[in-house]
Amino acid sequence: MRPKVSVVVPVYNAGALLPRCLDSLVNQTLENIEIICVNDGSTDGSREILEKYSTEDRRVIVLHQENLGQGAARNAGMDAASGEYLGFVDADDWIELDYFEKLHRAAKKYGAEMACCGIIRKYPSSRTRKKLVLAEEKLYSLTLEKYKITETPRKCYVYNKIYRRSEIERHRLRFPEGVFFEDIAFTIRAIYYLKTLVTVPGAVYFYWVNYKSTTRDMGDKKQQDLLAAREDFIKFSRQHHINCDENHYIRRKITYKFLGLPLMKIYHWETVKKYYLFALIPIFERRVSL
Repeated sequence: MRPKVSVVVPVYNAGALLPRCLDSLVNQTLENIEIICVNDGSTDGSREILEKYSTEDRRVIVLHQENLGQGAARNAGMDAASGEYLGFVDADDWIELDYFEKLHRAAKKYGAEMACCGIIRKYPSSRTRKKLVLAEEKLYSLTLEKYKITETPRKCYVYNKIYRRSEIERHRLRFPEGVFFEDIAFTIRAIYYLKTLVTVPGAVYFYWVNYKSTTRDMGDKKQQDLLAAREDFIKFSRQHHINCDENHYIRRKITYKFLGLPLMKIYHWETVKKYYLFALIPIFERRVSL
């Protein structure tokens, strides 16, 4: 029987956090799933943990590759998937035990090509923060409505959704490889090309704020990749006549601080730079060329 959902889990040195993620997957109330874990060249014992779970549960499929990055790992997982829908869970995160049952049930109920749920951020200090809140179960089909309800592109989360796999394949959607923030390009296209999206307020994805994450230390490479991802969204939205809020077209934000307090913030749109004193008071704007 074909799995109802193929869950792709990219794994790179997930360490002690990995069993929490895998336990939340193998104990899902929706039992007819496959769990495709792509070991992206881990060196910390993650491989042994994955092999243990695959031995104990035949639904856990483990793929190994050299360290090529999260985009390549997700692509490898998608290539191996056979389920009706695709889902993504990061190795240091976890989900409620009825997560995929709720998403799949809502998607089937409305015949939706995507289903989306809320996100709760969990911090090592035990602090909790709701990152995306959905108030009602509702079907959306207009492009701008889908972008608005998912708060895209400001929140280009790939992991709090499931996607009809046949549509992902039909539109040849892939993750960029060798870059950070690869989920932005995939998510903005999936929301555009997959015609219907249902929101599922009862399901929750738990995002672990990992201070050692590859995307938290914004070195030069990461900053350049983030700017490139923003440029890609602007280009894609112009090509497809997606008229989002003006703030979504900010190319870059620069903050200057003094003693830890914001002294000046500069927002750079396509043709204008705006300067804000204390990051709040508009004081000047300057036209710039494309």
